[in-house]
Amino acid sequence: MRRSQRPAILDAALRVLANESGATITLETVAHEAGISKAGLMYHFPTKEQLMLGIVDHAAEALETSMLVILGKPLADTSAAERIFAYAAVAANGAERRAEYAVWAEAAYRPDLCEPWIERMAPWFELPAGLGLEARVQLTTARLAADGLWAAAATKLFPPDPSIRDSVVAYIQSLTQVSRALGPVTAARASA
Repeated sequence: MRRSQRPAILDAALRVLANESGATITLETVAHEAGISKAGLMYHFPTKEQLMLGIVDHAAEALETSMLVILGKPLADTSAAERIFAYAAVAANGAERRAEYAVWAEAAYRPDLCEPWIERMAPWFELPAGLGLEARVQLTTARLAADGLWAAAATKLFPPDPSIRDSVVAYIQSLTQVSRALGPVTAARASA
């Protein structure tokens, strides 16, 4: 039995998206990059919409796989702080995740492309209901800062100066470490 060409096609699509010239995804450009005919591509992805959905899922899976490597354990065995820490570590390499970022950004304008991201990433960003206010704020801030770091590195628009980049990443990740020590916040403490 022949191996499916789907993963190779989706990898080719991510290469097209990572292209410095900002190439547009078409069936033709992806087929050319994958080294197959348009008909060969359409065997696996009959429409551009199906290709786009495949690309989104593939990009989210690549991001998730990288985060799981950083965790070194199953997602179910992690805390919210560990998950955000792993996301920040992956987002810090935004220049290497340019294609995934392009897919992420495209989804913002296409609700049909949001669902695969939401399904894959929601478990990474969920904060437990009993988590204290300070910890929730710190973890949310760390995630949003990681989003910004990823965007800056992937787009090359105002990325941090290389001399402080590692310190920026360490600071973002320190927010996840501090939040691990913070317990639930009582209503009285939260309103103070």
